[in-house]
Amino acid sequence: MKARRIVVLDGYTLNPGDLDWTPLSELGPLEVHEWTAPADVAARIAGADVVFTNKTPLTAETLSAARGLRFVGVLATGYNIVDVKAAETSGVRVANVPGYGTAAVAQHVFALLLDLTNHAALEGAAVAAGEWTRSRDFCFLRRPIADLEGRTLGVVGWGEIGRAVGRIGAAFGMKVIAAARTPKSDPAAEFVGVEELFARADVISLHCPLTDATRGLVSAAMLRRMKPTAYLINTARGPLVDEAALAAALRDGRIAGAGLDVVCVEPMRADCPLLGAPRCVITPHVAWASPDARRRLMDETVANLRAFLAGERRNAVV
Repeated sequence: MKARRIVVLDGYTLNPGDLDWTPLSELGPLEVHEWTAPADVAARIAGADVVFTNKTPLTAETLSAARGLRFVGVLATGYNIVDVKAAETSGVRVANVPGYGTAAVAQHVFALLLDLTNHAALEGAAVAAGEWTRSRDFCFLRRPIADLEGRTLGVVGWGEIGRAVGRIGAAFGMKVIAAARTPKSDPAAEFVGVEELFARADVISLHCPLTDATRGLVSAAMLRRMKPTAYLINTARGPLVDEAALAAALRDGRIAGAGLDVVCVEPMRADCPLLGAPRCVITPHVAWASPDARRRLMDETVANLRAFLAGERRNAVV
């Protein structure tokens, strides 16, 4: 069985030209848009029975008006971009792709952290500017280096990525503590409440989903619990963090630094409080985007649709 019409609303980030859409096109007539403005969504998915989206919202209004829509594939792990309750009411299957970027995101966590602790880019820029050639000594430091061995890594969310980050932290000689929604039993971490985690950890890495309960989790009050020598890393979802509160904590020196791959509004707006904040490293939501990870995402996307067309549930969230 094949799909009647497959529409990809925002295919550019998954495939900027180095991957092949052919396996997806073999499952039905395929129409790929690199980007879609919210105002154009309804017109573009009209008559489609299969729609794929990464960050283009599918609202309750859009879903209720999409006659004949049967399947929504999210080109990501997080699926808050889709009103899943409305999809379920309309009888639309929604599937995501968990796990494809675990290694890439965990690696990026430590890329951000090591930038904050070892300042390789900063020191390299100083060398390129000739500062070493003018130095009287064999070495110089623009900023102090912070060791990770013996420090405490706090992981908020103990899913696949959280566990991968914990393993890397342990390899650095860090003690791993974790907070999770449901009680866990795992010798790789000591499980504590989130407030205790924020108070004890030297590095806090966020890996929880964005829900009503976690929105604004990193509040001014929670930041006050952190050690002044502690670092915050967020590669999960921007709205987990109160950006104004974090910017204030950085300006006031109440925490040592922050490394972020996500912000509340993406693309980042010019008035984002974190833009220009001291000791804050921000990358443009690229932790997931290695070629290997994107290739896995493409393969899993095709497998999800193939399973749906065969009458099977695979990675279904509703």
